[in-house]
Amino acid sequence: MNELKEAMPVQSASAVQLATEVVRSSRRGVLCGAFGVSAVAVLAACGSETDAPPPTGADTPAGNGESSPSTDGGDPPSEGALAKLAEIPVGGGLVAGNLVLVQPEDGKVVAFNRTCPHKGVQLPAPQDGTITCPSHGSEFKAADGSLSKGPATSGLTEVPVKIKGDEVFPA
Repeated sequence: MNELKEAMPVQSASAVQLATEVVRSSRRGVLCGAFGVSAVAVLAACGSETDAPPPTGADTPAGNGESSPSTDGGDPPSEGALAKLAEIPVGGGLVAGNLVLVQPEDGKVVAFNRTCPHKGVQLPAPQDGTITCPSHGSEFKAADGSLSKGPATSGLTEVPVKIKGDEVFPA
């Protein structure tokens, strides 16, 4: 503090006191601000009621079990179609917008709302006959959307679809 007094031209004692107080307040302000920001970040991460949905489409990282229609280089589905029948693996499925399309047997397609009934997380395509919530581990049978394992307490909501030619459309 004496260095501050010596470095400043003598104008008044109140100017030196004011500068000293600003320096002290700034350190406290920075420390309190950093603590406050940290506390908010921790509370936001721990207290979230829902989880962020996983990315979809072009932002989807490879290997997360999601697939989207027409990624095989074939002709895309016609306008209004959800997918081509050939794109939906028999015994498996794919994600098409807000739906999970599954083909439990050749020529039969069932669609489910892709929102997990537990906390609203977006579900991926089925793997090995099971649709598994990536956030909390609820499991649903791909063939009929029924609940296999919680924490969800109900199965998936079926959404009617129809097959026209070689494409799947909303009903």
